[in-house]
Amino acid sequence: MTDVPSAGLPVVVIAGRPNVGKSTLFNKLAGRRFAIVSDTPGVTRDRKEAEGLLRGKRVRLIDTAGLEESAPDTLPGRMRASSEAAVALADLIVFVVDARAGVTPADSHFAAWLRRQGRPVLLVANKAEGRAGASAALDAYSLGLGEPLAMSAEHGEGLSELMSEIADRLPAPHEADDGDARPLKLAIVGRPNAGKSTLLNRLLGEERMITGPEPGLTRDAVAVPLRDAHGPIELVDTAGLRRKARVEQPLEKMSVSASIEALKMAEVVVLCVDATEGLHEQDLQIARLVEREGRACVLALNKWDAVADRTAARRAVSDRLETSLAQMKGIPVVNLSALTGAGVNRLLPAVRAVHDTWNSRVATGALNRWFEDALERHAPPLVDGRRLKLRYITQAKARPPTFIAFGTRAEQMPEDYQRYMVNSLREKFDLPGVPIRLLLRGTKNPYAEE
Repeated sequence: MTDVPSAGLPVVVIAGRPNVGKSTLFNKLAGRRFAIVSDTPGVTRDRKEAEGLLRGKRVRLIDTAGLEESAPDTLPGRMRASSEAAVALADLIVFVVDARAGVTPADSHFAAWLRRQGRPVLLVANKAEGRAGASAALDAYSLGLGEPLAMSAEHGEGLSELMSEIADRLPAPHEADDGDARPLKLAIVGRPNAGKSTLLNRLLGEERMITGPEPGLTRDAVAVPLRDAHGPIELVDTAGLRRKARVEQPLEKMSVSASIEALKMAEVVVLCVDATEGLHEQDLQIARLVEREGRACVLALNKWDAVADRTAARRAVSDRLETSLAQMKGIPVVNLSALTGAGVNRLLPAVRAVHDTWNSRVATGALNRWFEDALERHAPPLVDGRRLKLRYITQAKARPPTFIAFGTRAEQMPEDYQRYMVNSLREKFDLPGVPIRLLLRGTKNPYAEE
């Protein structure tokens, strides 16, 4: 599950060294599970955002990667840089330490760094269950950040006091500029190392997501707000999706689950593909999942600048889509390079266009005129020696376009005739690249023998 906070809200950043319980606390304050939680240190790599309601005050919560001292070009160094960027946005920093482990040199180092930032800090001694934990929490006084608030995020002890303390220290909400416009929900999915996080960073114009040559850097579905000329967008980067047989570790299973949940919550999905490798079967499996979930899709051929023979690559992709993804015929394809920025400016217009198509409604009169013509061009087939009698059709809903055909024994319509109807619908009413649902409803013949 992912969420994007509203603009203009006070920002509360949860910071601390790895494995002190930041993500557990983040989920508790947000009111539901947004961040993956595991005993493995360093699970959170990218900062994650959600909106919370604390004592009647709406806030923008940011969960960060653990603060570690490492070289800037290493993965922990890049994670720390992302956390430091989040701290720079904060109206209030909740600095979390582990009461059971006591104050460590790393806690002292980063507490000193936080004091130099000149931002309000609320010190939390987590994992302080029971009397012994509350006593251990007093050690955190030595950090020079004021009185520590003893609590246990996992068990909910002290959570109410923390919410009150945060609410009391918050400034008034900033002026929001997005009004009440509903954001378009957009998810970026794909196999590991296809360049999803680099693409998100390019769209945002900042190093929001941690990137690097290591596959599988993104572990959770991370949502961030974006705005184009048409309005707000809720943009979600996801962990790479591999073949199910290869997903073994519990942590990766949670990452994959979060990615699929983000896909289900999206309206449009950008399937990011490494153009140097072409369309793999796993890419097509992801596209079929998008279709089954009824979402619009844009295919982003990333790393296009590194493709040697672009004509052959385009032809290979077109052929593969035509033979293996006929149910998404006309899916928009954007060639781009997230690394250099070439072609990225065409992606959001393609997303907006396919979103409009996904929302399409067809007038009932035009729909039934097409229906009559389609039946004349290709008469309904015989089923058990009797011809199907199809009477009329209506559009039940959009998002995706869903139609219901009525007629005697309509529910027995063979699949090949259903494909003919859907393809004809797609061509007549210009509905490329989106799933089309055709539902069948039989009508009872009053003269049929009992």
